[in-house]
Amino acid sequence: MATVMNNEGEYGKYYVTDLRAPEFSAEFLERYKQFGTRIRWIDDNVVPGAFQMNTSWYHHAMEEPIFPDEHTHPNDELIGFFGSNPEDPEDLGGIVEFTMGGETHRITKSAMIFVPGGVPHLPLKLVEVNKPIFHFSICIASTYEAADKDGKSIYD
Repeated sequence: MATVMNNEGEYGKYYVTDLRAPEFSAEFLERYKQFGTRIRWIDDNVVPGAFQMNTSWYHHAMEEPIFPDEHTHPNDELIGFFGSNPEDPEDLGGIVEFTMGGETHRITKSAMIFVPGGVPHLPLKLVEVNKPIFHFSICIASTYEAADKDGKSIYD
């Protein structure tokens, strides 16, 4: 058995050790860094055959929702918010509001949310952040696709 580093060897192409997110607008990136830091992104464009997942640290609350516009995905999505207190992994370290199907839920402990394909969700608001909150989202699709309430891609 060989030991190799990072992206070497036959299976190195499956190890994502740097951020390779899609090209977002400069305006979006500027707004994002006010509350969070994207860590990694993987999808079929990064590793052929992979499904889509992204990860971030949220470190600042925002007065307005960070993602205000409701949208849907054709596929299921799994979303997570985890606190960074190793002594109490249940402690979210803040308050997150997440809306799904018109219901806004206030999250105060580490949580995962299953969003069935086609179910409208968002806004997302970081009400309070006392310690960094680890966030991930996974779409069971090869790339991230989202449509607004009129069925139009949110990227158009």
